[in-house]
Amino acid sequence: MKVLVIDDEKKVAGFIKRGLEEDKYQVTMVHNGEEGLKEALTGDYSLAILDVMLSKKDGLTVIKELREAGSHMPVLMLTARDTTEDIVSGLNAGSDDYLSKPFAFAELLARVRALLRRSEQDRGAEIVFADLRIDPVSHKVWRSGNEIVLTAKEYGLLEYMARNPNVPLSRAMIADRCWNYSFDSFTNIIDVYINYLRRKLDDDYPTKLIHTVRGKGYMLREG
Repeated sequence: MKVLVIDDEKKVAGFIKRGLEEDKYQVTMVHNGEEGLKEALTGDYSLAILDVMLSKKDGLTVIKELREAGSHMPVLMLTARDTTEDIVSGLNAGSDDYLSKPFAFAELLARVRALLRRSEQDRGAEIVFADLRIDPVSHKVWRSGNEIVLTAKEYGLLEYMARNPNVPLSRAMIADRCWNYSFDSFTNIIDVYINYLRRKLDDDYPTKLIHTVRGKGYMLREG
């Protein structure tokens, strides 16, 4: 599989490249945002590893423009900043996962593998629950025939819930499956994204689909 690494710290990019190549990935390195975006849009890559702090075009702008161009390529974002606000900004921009510097290569590799597994699973049949319809290929979502526009992370959370309907999903399960993070470090962000989904999926409809199960987590359920 081909992986694109966009990082202006050449030592870090080289470290990632060597490690991934040892695991049999084909790796291309780019060291600024403008070239990174061009390469991401024109190259046939399975995944991109994108640093936030880039010259010429920052990482958040790169991923926004990548998603606006229609790309669903998984993106793992790297950053030296790890506040909840920074993480939410990156996820809202369209990244699929987030890793703070400095990091152990073993953790980066685990996240790369997890994102690639999810990408393979996305190539499946439509998911239908009540009046909700999800297309895993295009990442489009409809409720009662009305298209609902979601960010990449909102979509990933909804798909996970839709593949496990009527089952309470704990915050720990959601953190592990959708973010590859521990419960303690991601509990606030999970609640933030559940609220995002509720506004988009439930606020305009009499039948609510996203429910809080006291002491257990969240569940997709009709009524």
